[in-house]
Amino acid sequence: MRCLVVNDKGELSVANTEKPKYSDYQALVKVESCGICNGTDMKIIHGNFKGFNTYPAILGHEGVGTVIEKGKKVRNFDIGDYVMQPLLFEPIDGYYPGYGGFAEYAIVGDWEALIEDGVSPEDPDYNMAYITNQKIPMDFDPVSSTMIITFKEVLSAMKNFGFTSGKSLVVYGSGPVGLCFIKFAKLMGMGPVIVLDIVDEKVEYAKKMGADYAFNSTKIDVAEEVRRICKDGCDFTVDAVGINALLNQAMELIKPSGTMCVYGISPKLGMEIDWSKAPYNWQVKFIQWPEIEDAAEVHEQIVDWVKEGVLDPKDYISHVIDFDHIIEAYDLVAQRKANKIAIKF
Repeated sequence: MRCLVVNDKGELSVANTEKPKYSDYQALVKVESCGICNGTDMKIIHGNFKGFNTYPAILGHEGVGTVIEKGKKVRNFDIGDYVMQPLLFEPIDGYYPGYGGFAEYAIVGDWEALIEDGVSPEDPDYNMAYITNQKIPMDFDPVSSTMIITFKEVLSAMKNFGFTSGKSLVVYGSGPVGLCFIKFAKLMGMGPVIVLDIVDEKVEYAKKMGADYAFNSTKIDVAEEVRRICKDGCDFTVDAVGINALLNQAMELIKPSGTMCVYGISPKLGMEIDWSKAPYNWQVKFIQWPEIEDAAEVHEQIVDWVKEGVLDPKDYISHVIDFDHIIEAYDLVAQRKANKIAIKF
């Protein structure tokens, strides 16, 4: 099979490897598509993804595929099912999983069968990651459905941040993740939702996606504008891009006992915090790696929203590119010429 790999110098190439082998509780998946993650993938490429150091690595974690073979103990997947997040769990021909979604074939595990059979966490067959290997309806588009993974991660993070109806929110960034925060905040009944970006086109798209207010932050006094809308400050801010300096800027936007939320992952893992402009009571919450159980729990909610037409994955994808041109696709992301790319196999 073909797969996209990156070495420890950040160089991308397409390699040919053996197909992955699967166990009794696993199924083999023909990957239909996989999204480029502007955060995780790019940080693995640049060697600054915290905790990751196994190279050469096969990239990708936002895949959708079709079950084509299955182990004898798999009973919750059928041949032909569309499944989320097929991954690689073991090295193949000297290439390590950088989650492994950008391979023509990958693996899902039958979590429910493991639990039903009482498989111990110490057993080699047991793997918590299988809980994310959930089915989607067969009438869903497998290419745009790569966005469902981001949807699940963002919605689960919002619940853990404590977002609730009626609370105000400032979103820094209107890339794919920022747009998810905007959409879900409005679906949850939050407001006003204020969005800040530095690109005029993204500001306008944020309004289209439901933001109550959206501004180019280079053209306004951010604190003055936010305080004009929310006199006492806002309940929450969220960094959806991964720029540490935004934490200090957010200090003067929040109301007493407000919360600054950090979702985007910065390559710089530290900063000096200045709370001179903050209220006396405030808190910071980091959720940069949503728990897989939490993301799995919101799967049905996301699927229902897509079925109902209130959420359209296509709204978040700027480019669909064939796997044959995947390296050029990553160049587009690196040059900030694409918002969200789905790779089609």
